[in-house]
Amino acid sequence: MSTGVQERPEPIRAEVKPPAEESFLSDEFLRQLINVGEIDILVGLPTHNNAKTVGSVIQAIQGGLLKSFPRERAAIINPDGGSRDGTPDLVAAASIDDVRRAGTLHTLRTLHSISTHYPGSPASAPALRTILAAADLLRAKACVIVSPDSTNMEPDWMGRLLQPVYRDNADLVTPLYSRNRFDGLLMTNLLYPMARAIYGWRVREPYASEFGFSGRLASQFLSREIWNDEAWRTGPEIFFTLAAIAGNFRLHQAFLGPKILTERSSADLVPALRQTVGVLFSSLDPNFSVWSSKTSSQSVPTTGPDGEFTLEPLRVNRKRLRDMFAAGVAELEPVFRSILTPGTLAELQRIAALDEDEMRYSPSLWVQTVYEFAASYHKSVIARDHIIQALAPLFRGRVFTFLMENRNGSAEDVEKNVESLCLEFETRKPYLLEHWNGGK
Repeated sequence: MSTGVQERPEPIRAEVKPPAEESFLSDEFLRQLINVGEIDILVGLPTHNNAKTVGSVIQAIQGGLLKSFPRERAAIINPDGGSRDGTPDLVAAASIDDVRRAGTLHTLRTLHSISTHYPGSPASAPALRTILAAADLLRAKACVIVSPDSTNMEPDWMGRLLQPVYRDNADLVTPLYSRNRFDGLLMTNLLYPMARAIYGWRVREPYASEFGFSGRLASQFLSREIWNDEAWRTGPEIFFTLAAIAGNFRLHQAFLGPKILTERSSADLVPALRQTVGVLFSSLDPNFSVWSSKTSSQSVPTTGPDGEFTLEPLRVNRKRLRDMFAAGVAELEPVFRSILTPGTLAELQRIAALDEDEMRYSPSLWVQTVYEFAASYHKSVIARDHIIQALAPLFRGRVFTFLMENRNGSAEDVEKNVESLCLEFETRKPYLLEHWNGGK
């Protein structure tokens, strides 16, 4: 990093043939990257029909770079999934001069903005691969992925996600958000507790739409032969995060503040489970030697508070969750007999028959259920996608209980309950190992 105001010499332009892993990039995109030369900071902005929101996000990116990295060479890389609303044109036309004139910040650097279209239907896997390849080719030291839907993004997000990489040699920086206590229930009731117990690191957001990473991590990830892996194509963000955790790369967390979430319907649950839990389950086989010996978890260096819940009202139809749980337990009994032990299934059937005021899906039973699902996924007792789908009604039952138990609780109470569930996953990890290769 330069400490004075004098310009550094221009880097030598790349004149060699790009490595094989970049060969999927278009010739025109490669020419633009080569013309840019080596950079310090890369911002990845994947898009698909985001013309309504991308403008404010770009302004936040530009303002953040001017504030935190005024003398570094930077580029915005925009892999677009076939937008028809002019999104790529808005990105390519963005000028940092607009932000520079609006404020008192000055820079000696140029912010390049390059948009490229990747073939096929819109998907995050090819977009992320494009960003990783660009980071590798441009020899970026620090990189960040930003969602075009993050309409409440602040310029400070750039510094918080990039500085631990650029100045402190972190390899992966995951975000922390302030959430309503009933937001992110899949994260708080399954993804975070299980990933923490399995891999031994307390990464609160293993599936995030914004995260920072090092050029070193990007290059090493690109060298892996994973591009046809179903888990990579299904959930590349959590796949990337879990690979970094399992690979013992340097981790960091940064608090970003509030996160405006896109409202989803209950019909989105199964796709969400595929993109997250399915990828987490699939990571267990290749990384068995990494996680099987871990018996506890450790904290991750964090900038800002470790977690923050708010008590803003959030309407949830608890009765519908309970009814869908009970119906699922009854209708999927033949499937559950292949996945679960007789004792676990019998207990699920017992609580599914209880009235709404009495029905509770305890943390211990939930952990037991999830670990039996993970072991059955490993053994492929039935089609793996069917296993993930069968988890949906049971997750709804667990969410019903979480909502009931915390409906009058404070933010601190919710945090304590989440921590208690995490410890249950950690304590009962031997149960997963017991069922990993053994019978039900």
